[in-house]
Amino acid sequence: MASRINTSFTLIPNQKRRRSNRRSCYFSNTLGSDSHPLSALGNFKALPLEIFQIILRYLSVKDISMLSMVSKTVSQHIINYISTSSGSKRLLLQDFHKLELPGRRQDFTILEHYRSLGNLCSKCLFLNIISCRGSVIKKVNTEKVSCFKFNGCATPLQCLGLPCYGMFLQQFGWGWWNVLKCDLYFSFIICILTFLGRMVDSSFVLIGSARKLELRIRLFCRSVLLDHWTHRSDSAFWLTRILKPWPMVNQARLLYIIFGPISSQDGQVVWQKMIEGPTDESSLKGLADAIKLLYDTGTKEWTADDVISLVDELSVKVVPREWLLENNARLLILSGNNICFTFMASKAVNGRAIELARLIVFLALVCEKELYCMNWAVKMMQKVCNVFSTPLERINFLQNVANAFACVTMEMLQSITSGDHDEDDRSFLNLFHLVHAQANFHKEVLYLTMNTFST
Repeated sequence: MASRINTSFTLIPNQKRRRSNRRSCYFSNTLGSDSHPLSALGNFKALPLEIFQIILRYLSVKDISMLSMVSKTVSQHIINYISTSSGSKRLLLQDFHKLELPGRRQDFTILEHYRSLGNLCSKCLFLNIISCRGSVIKKVNTEKVSCFKFNGCATPLQCLGLPCYGMFLQQFGWGWWNVLKCDLYFSFIICILTFLGRMVDSSFVLIGSARKLELRIRLFCRSVLLDHWTHRSDSAFWLTRILKPWPMVNQARLLYIIFGPISSQDGQVVWQKMIEGPTDESSLKGLADAIKLLYDTGTKEWTADDVISLVDELSVKVVPREWLLENNARLLILSGNNICFTFMASKAVNGRAIELARLIVFLALVCEKELYCMNWAVKMMQKVCNVFSTPLERINFLQNVANAFACVTMEMLQSITSGDHDEDDRSFLNLFHLVHAQANFHKEVLYLTMNTFST
């Protein structure tokens, strides 16, 4: 009796092993159709692919990212899961018109979700070739998320689709960041969204005739390619990729479309603002920051002459008429000392002393209006004066500055006396500021002269 009990006891584990082996063989046949080696799946090799995908449903995006680092085979299964209808529905969230996701923590936003998703896809495809990654961008995102497309959303100003796509692409491209690969990466994005042709169209059509297209170009460039980077060099890289393929005048137009002033009502680009009257700092800050970005980051594609030519094109050829000199002066002040001096020195070298003298007047006017230090304008004039090669040229330039103050004052006074002024008396106020600017400017010149004599 005891021996039979022992015999049956020793036979049970053998039977379990045989059943376990048969089960493993069954699962091996189930997964054998995959081209990847089963050993790379680790403990998951005993599970059917369907069960593996069910497990993924219960994991957060960050947990799936960690799991993807197990092996290339696991990463491929995760990518296949994202490509399925159930995986896409769960991971490719499309609540872009809500600031928060339902059923989530207060601090969990859809932008953070797509940041994590981009990190996941980057880990899964880190060892793949560039073309494979480009196909993933197309299949996983633009074919399944309409708000990621250039014209995909009917209300782009109230949609977080493009910012989410930009967050995804930023994380997706992390880890393979050199010029050659990024050029290919950018080409894939442009080709996928047929964006390149639209940019060409917008550059050559009459300004303001395609306002909805200009708005979409602005939103796409800012939200997808430019605004998410923490390092200025990355933003400069992408802005260079956008601008450099085009002639200088089209570069200036695109720069204005992307960073120029917009309407507070519909968000569309306002082209006439720079020629209709003096504008405020907020309207020019975006352009000034973009110019400083190209000038200060040391990008090889942009020389100082290139940036100065771009600034000149902005104020001369972007709109049918030249900008008001006050707006031009405000842009130069916001762009910083180096750009302002280089721009003015270029005019001095090219024999445009009269234009330069009038620009000095409006630099002083902006300083007076914005309560900037007038001493800055005087020192800038002194620095530019040293660019002239002979004493006679310097004397003539200073005489032109004095004459420019008188001419601009008479022009404003004549406009007021002729009745050609605003109902809210902005012309009177502008003349008032100009008179005070001239007095404070010459006061700083006298201080500088007296200090020179005393030393």
